[in-house]
Amino acid sequence: MDTNYMIYMAIVGAGSMIGGYVSNTLKSKFAKYQQVGLRSGLTGKEVAEDMLKYYNIHDVRIVQGQGVLTDHYNPKTKTVSLSPDVYNGRNVSAAAVASHECGHAVQHDIDYPMLQVRSQLVPFVNMASKALSVLMMVAFMMLDAFPQLMLLTIIAFATTSLFSLVTLPVEFDASRRALNWLDETGVAQGAEYEGSKDALKWAAMTYVAAALSSILMLLYLIYQYAGRRR
Repeated sequence: MDTNYMIYMAIVGAGSMIGGYVSNTLKSKFAKYQQVGLRSGLTGKEVAEDMLKYYNIHDVRIVQGQGVLTDHYNPKTKTVSLSPDVYNGRNVSAAAVASHECGHAVQHDIDYPMLQVRSQLVPFVNMASKALSVLMMVAFMMLDAFPQLMLLTIIAFATTSLFSLVTLPVEFDASRRALNWLDETGVAQGAEYEGSKDALKWAAMTYVAAALSSILMLLYLIYQYAGRRR
């Protein structure tokens, strides 16, 4: 078996294993903290509403989405979408997720620089992702005859890697804002606060794992291209 192919598969495998471990741990943490009720009795929707009011944000809608752990903030529509368990939940997990997504709304409201950079990268990332679905296969097949294809692949992959890296400070900052608000307002206290902190830490780790896998693959592609240039 070709050594380069073995290295490629090892990187893909390692990324999948790390991503799988983090994802499973995250699901386990959220399931655990779903069993810890909030003394305030607030639902995730009410937590989100209170946090937005606290920061004097009145033009963001809170809606119920679908699925599990599909919560997100859409800066284009100014909408916080909460999955059913979070929207209706009266527990630590719901409070942590709802306040985190509102943390993104706060970032948007104050023009947080890294959120702006990430938003500007979205159209380029979408184009790069579509191109990579073809380039990744063809570039390796024609590496010797047409190495320029590998260079294009590297540029496209670098775009997605940059997006992964820019996402890290955005996510960590949103969690920081969420935890500060939960603490300052007393919405989550003591064990509730610590549970929120633990849950959001593992949520952030999913982005760390994705960024690490992306960087490793980018380095491998650069290695392949440089090797053929010698």
